[in-house]
Amino acid sequence: MEHQVELLTRAGCSICTAVGEQLSRLAEELGFALTVTDVDEAAAAGDATLRAEYGDRLPVVLLDGREHSYWEVDEPRLRADLAT
Repeated sequence: MEHQVELLTRAGCSICTAVGEQLSRLAEELGFALTVTDVDEAAAAGDATLRAEYGDRLPVVLLDGREHSYWEVDEPRLRADLAT
C-alpha cells in the first residue's frame, strides 16, 4: 500500500516552506505520494474544516489522513510509520 502524506500549510509561512522542502526530499527517497494543501485556499473554496482544526499549528503533516506531526517533521517516526 502506498502511503499518502499531506502537508497542511498557508502562504507566507516560512516554517511551512522548510517542512515542504524536507517532505519533498523524503518523498523522492522513500517513494510516498505528497500533496500540499493551503488551508486558507481550501477555506476560500468553501471547505473551512482544515483551517478550523489545524490553522493554529501549521504546518501539519498528515499520514494517511491522520495527524502525524506539526510545526516540524518527526522524521524518525515518519520513516518508521512509512515502513509498516
